[in-house]
Amino acid sequence: MSRIGNKAVILPAGVELSREGDVVTVKGPKGELSRTIAHEINLTVDGTEVSFTRPSDDGRMKALHGTTRAIVNNMVEGVSNGFKKTLKLVGVGYRASKQGDKLVLNVGYSHPVEFEAREGLTVEVPDSTTVTVAGISKQFVGDLAAEIRAVRAPEPYKGKGIRYEGEYVARKEGKTGK
Repeated sequence: MSRIGNKAVILPAGVELSREGDVVTVKGPKGELSRTIAHEINLTVDGTEVSFTRPSDDGRMKALHGTTRAIVNNMVEGVSNGFKKTLKLVGVGYRASKQGDKLVLNVGYSHPVEFEAREGLTVEVPDSTTVTVAGISKQFVGDLAAEIRAVRAPEPYKGKGIRYEGEYVARKEGKTGK
């Protein structure tokens, strides 16, 4: 039984949900998101509650049931509140800056690493060691944050690198000399 799939999604005030074929569209105060979902899953809107049912209990349907509910819930959350990921730069000389609509990272390479602004996402640099990625799509926010982190992932010996805010990096002991 899918416990997530059986939970109803509550639509906050100002959020509308519609389904046309396999495409679900959610409109809210922060914007509009559309996504194709599995046509086998039945979506029912009853006032401010959206419920999901599956046609059978085979493994694929159980997986689609919970996944579809989670996707729609994230869309509703995104258009009403939005999503945000914060990254911290840890290391001597590691810094970030904004030049126009570009994010420029200086993280120990011989050249600065640049990221272009993407549609629907905002990248802010509150201080030189913090980068904030915000938007209405949880997937796109997470993808861009992961790409920024991959430029210099945190290493376990000195702890240097780009990490998510609150991320724990397990530290290792270095070589022991004689």
